[in-house]
Amino acid sequence: MRFEELQITGAVRVLIEASRDARGFFARTFCTREFEANGLPVGVVQASISYNECCGTVRGLHFQWPPSREDKFVRCIRGRLLDILLDLRPDSPTYLQHCAIALDEESRDAVFIPQGVAHGFQTLVDHTEVLYQMTDFYAPDLSAGVRWNDPVFGIRWPLPPALISQRDANYADFDSAWHEAEVARRHGQLDTA
Repeated sequence: MRFEELQITGAVRVLIEASRDARGFFARTFCTREFEANGLPVGVVQASISYNECCGTVRGLHFQWPPSREDKFVRCIRGRLLDILLDLRPDSPTYLQHCAIALDEESRDAVFIPQGVAHGFQTLVDHTEVLYQMTDFYAPDLSAGVRWNDPVFGIRWPLPPALISQRDANYADFDSAWHEAEVARRHGQLDTA
């Protein structure tokens, strides 16, 4: 495996190194030693699959509020998508910046998304399937998101959205002052607990 730092602080692309022969290929996608040596967590506690019927489907941008410690590994296992990472950590040097990474079934690369970074994607072909591995359990009461097309972020999506959930389409306009105060409040609750 190879590990490439992305433009978002703490985010990493994990590239597999396939050994190919007439049967196909074999590649490691996870190794505790290599992940730890590259500063990535190894305690995956949950995995999910997202199947997307139509090209142009948008999911996200989602994150979990503290006290969640949810880091994510995301890999496209079928089809092709544009993955978006949006830094919502007020103390990060890349706060409110985003990056876009193409993921597909050919490379099978993964993206490590640190806690506090919102995640979303748009499918670029029909029948796209995405594997998520998380380092914390999903907590519905901590689940949040920001609107995929909020002008504050300036994200350029490759296609008009063909499908998007009502929830994802209707997040309120992003208010950085409110967001920063909410993050501080939630971290304060952690400090006093």
